[in-house]
Amino acid sequence: MLKLLIAPLRWLVRLVLALLILFEEWGWEPLRRAFALLGRLPLVARLEARLRRLPPRWALLVLVLPSLLILPIKLLAVWLVAMGRVSLGVLLVIAAKLVGTALLAWLFGLIQPALMQLPWFARAYGRWTAWKTDLLAWVRGSSVWRAARALKLALRRRARGWMGRQPSA
Repeated sequence: MLKLLIAPLRWLVRLVLALLILFEEWGWEPLRRAFALLGRLPLVARLEARLRRLPPRWALLVLVLPSLLILPIKLLAVWLVAMGRVSLGVLLVIAAKLVGTALLAWLFGLIQPALMQLPWFARAYGRWTAWKTDLLAWVRGSSVWRAARALKLALRRRARGWMGRQPSA
């Protein structure tokens, strides 16, 4: 009986986690590249060089910093919502999430080699990567995902067809 109650809850938790991870996956690389464009600035290039040389423990501290820096922004967003400025609060959370993801992706790309020198981090990262891969395979193997992908491809083909047609003169 308990299994019958837990199974839907487990499925729902798995789905929510998968959607969050898909959002991160969707944004991680493009946001990292966008943030990396700042690396063309001399000051940022010097900062990147210093970050790459960090010892493992300092790299771990740097990895945690974006989460700590975004916390006051999230608290401000909650305050805005409480004051009736729901749209502004939601927009602030979305903007903080995008900037935070971009910053974290950029930082992680720079300090990952140092972090992997920490044995516990390397093990945890390997487990996380395997778990995430399995979860995303579960989502991508679902009939809903396949149907949505087929619809997206069909719409893309149709849009290309419309764009390719020239109005007759």
